[in-house]
Amino acid sequence: MADKKAAAKAAMRPVRHAPAPPAIGDNPAPPRRRAPPAPRRAGERITQLQDLATVARRLREDQERREAEEKAQREAAARAEAERHLFSRSVGPVTPLRNPNVARLRKHQPPPLPVQHWLDEERVLRESISDDFDVTTLLDTDDQLSFRRPGIGVEVTSRLRAGHWSIQRQLDLHGLRVDEAREALGDFIRHAHKTGLRCVRVVHGKGLGSPGKSPVLKGRVHSWLVQKNEVLAFVQARGDEGGAGALVVLLRSARKMLQK
Repeated sequence: MADKKAAAKAAMRPVRHAPAPPAIGDNPAPPRRRAPPAPRRAGERITQLQDLATVARRLREDQERREAEEKAQREAAARAEAERHLFSRSVGPVTPLRNPNVARLRKHQPPPLPVQHWLDEERVLRESISDDFDVTTLLDTDDQLSFRRPGIGVEVTSRLRAGHWSIQRQLDLHGLRVDEAREALGDFIRHAHKTGLRCVRVVHGKGLGSPGKSPVLKGRVHSWLVQKNEVLAFVQARGDEGGAGALVVLLRSARKMLQK
């Protein structure tokens, strides 16, 4: 009986037929809606929480660093302010004088430089050598004309001629005119004396290349050297040092001249 009732109910159910395919020329069926995205997995959510924690930690560190810098600046400003008022706090309250007795002093001015005096002295030194000076009465009358100032013994010229003092510098006057040679000799003697030199050589030549084969500068150099206060003595050079074409000159000590 039960089987018969079930068969009768199944026969009474309507039969559902599959929809027929659309005919050619009919409108197509509307597109289907996309399914909603699947929820994120648990691993992706944990990653985002870690990123938020990292950002929060960096912000907290930046905030702490800024606070530390501001604190250090405040402490430095406080120390500077304390140092600025250290004297006033140590002394205590003061009362200014009503009538301050303060002398008004002139500002210290540097001493003026005697530039013109130096220029005048330099000009005098250059012009102090005269060509009209007669030196023959001051030279020794030996075969090798030599000169020594009063108070200088004969042994000085003997030692100078024997090479007792080593020659420290030399001036060569070859090829110079008379005025050029005079100025060059004056500058040479002056600078040699200032630098502390004691023995120098002056080469004036033998005059072999001069008109008449006579030395032009030899006699003039003798006269010029005698007029220089820095010169103590001079002798004709030895053969291996220039012979008759050169003079060996002994200069004063710069220290002794300064003491005078």
